[in-house]
Amino acid sequence: MTGSAADGPAPRGRSRRNFAGARPVMDDVAKLAGVSKQTVSRVLNDHPAVRAETREAVRTAMRALGYRPSSSARSLASGRTRMLGVISFDAARYGPASTLTAINTAAQEAGYLVSSIALDTADRDTVVRAADRLSAEGADGVIAIAPQVRLARALAEAHLDTPLVVMDNDLGDGTPMVTSDARTGARKATRHLLSLGHPTVRHLAGPTGWTSADRRADSWRATLEAAGAEVHVPLVGDWSADSGYDRGRELAKDPGLTAVFVSNDQMALGVLRALHEAGRRVPEDVSVVGYDDIPEAAHFLPPLTTIRTDFTDIGTIALRVLLTRIDSPPQPSRAPEPSLTLIPVDLRVRHSTTAPPRSHPRHPTV
Repeated sequence: MTGSAADGPAPRGRSRRNFAGARPVMDDVAKLAGVSKQTVSRVLNDHPAVRAETREAVRTAMRALGYRPSSSARSLASGRTRMLGVISFDAARYGPASTLTAINTAAQEAGYLVSSIALDTADRDTVVRAADRLSAEGADGVIAIAPQVRLARALAEAHLDTPLVVMDNDLGDGTPMVTSDARTGARKATRHLLSLGHPTVRHLAGPTGWTSADRRADSWRATLEAAGAEVHVPLVGDWSADSGYDRGRELAKDPGLTAVFVSNDQMALGVLRALHEAGRRVPEDVSVVGYDDIPEAAHFLPPLTTIRTDFTDIGTIALRVLLTRIDSPPQPSRAPEPSLTLIPVDLRVRHSTTAPPRSHPRHPTV
């Protein structure tokens, strides 16, 4: 006979056996709890249409039998795999890596596993293969960390048949997008330097074709134009400290240089070294603002003024948006939901910025 709750719990780490000697199954739980198999399934999937006392009776029966639902059984009952996919590019950089960590943490808290695919190239065939793999694995939804314009185009052409959330780029088809407010960040950085009295601000941009780099450069330029300040052609780096050092050596040759806005903190580190080697003091001679607020930024010499991006927020909110899309897919009869979620950024003022030298034309010696 099937055991009863009065028999006490099964030994730790072992399941009770039913009368056939097999491990207990959902039917055994239903019989012991005096409910239907469908009710047990509803309890397993946290269905709201189950009375509290019935739910407790089912859970008591599970404990008494040592019943452990298999993931495949739960998938069949719910129609879901409880697995999410993530497609990322340049995952070793601080921003994408931090975002991916936040997605994994939030997914685990929500009861999901994550299958991640890191891409080396952003061509269409590579993206389609990644999408096909996640589809074959049965992903309930996908988050794409898509920092490049061409990666977004490839995603749009891949036509994923599963709920999708994209970071940084708009696919143009109503797919939800989560991104930090890069334009506001660049505007804050540029205005900060102008407010200190610098006549203009030079810019070291990230690589062309990266959406965040393009938005920061556009906003830097627009802010200078609105202030009537001179706009120099920006230099372009590749996000690395090495490229920041190389471009910093070029900037250091400009005797009129008093302020530079750098599109990420790693490149700013290279700029600081280049200026130091050229005998240009920071911030006494040249003020420097970075972007991202990596953990090391506060320990640069001098500590770096920068724009803080909350990558944990970005990953957590992207996961939340995806789960909402999974639970409540868009309906033709319903008004379309906003597709853009902008994550705010903050200016962190440290010791790498100050007013320009008094010998500068804007600050004549009295």
